[in-house]
Amino acid sequence: MTPAITLLKKLQVDFSIHEYDHDPSNVNFGQEAVEKLGLTDVEVFKTLLATDGQNYFVAVLPVAYQLSLSKFAKAMGVKKLRMADMASAERVTGYLVGGISPIGQKKKLPTVISHTAQTLDKMYVSGGRRGLDVGLVPDELAKVLSARFCDIIDN
Repeated sequence: MTPAITLLKKLQVDFSIHEYDHDPSNVNFGQEAVEKLGLTDVEVFKTLLATDGQNYFVAVLPVAYQLSLSKFAKAMGVKKLRMADMASAERVTGYLVGGISPIGQKKKLPTVISHTAQTLDKMYVSGGRRGLDVGLVPDELAKVLSARFCDIIDN
């Protein structure tokens, strides 16, 4: 199906698949998933890429929040980060923007997940294409990604 789902199956992770009809005119991908899946904007997470100019880093945070680049940089142990442009994000991950999954990217990148995920029984992230999300336990996602939970949201 997608590299994300293939990897989850290979690792025998317990997850659920949630598909919806993506509206090509909608570029607010996270909010579209919230609405079409009937979930809240704190359960559905977006995957963002940032760079320090040499390396790329992945942040996974709820659709409800904005990423704090300064907190993210601190969590990654670098001085400063900027958002990756769309072309770089697609090239580095192997996924299209709007369908970038933190799971099954071309290369395993340093990743942090918003600490807010730890309060949830289940979180939802892109399954690797627009209109496809997967639901799983936050600790399982962290294990699959070798990720840490950090405060990376703008208050």
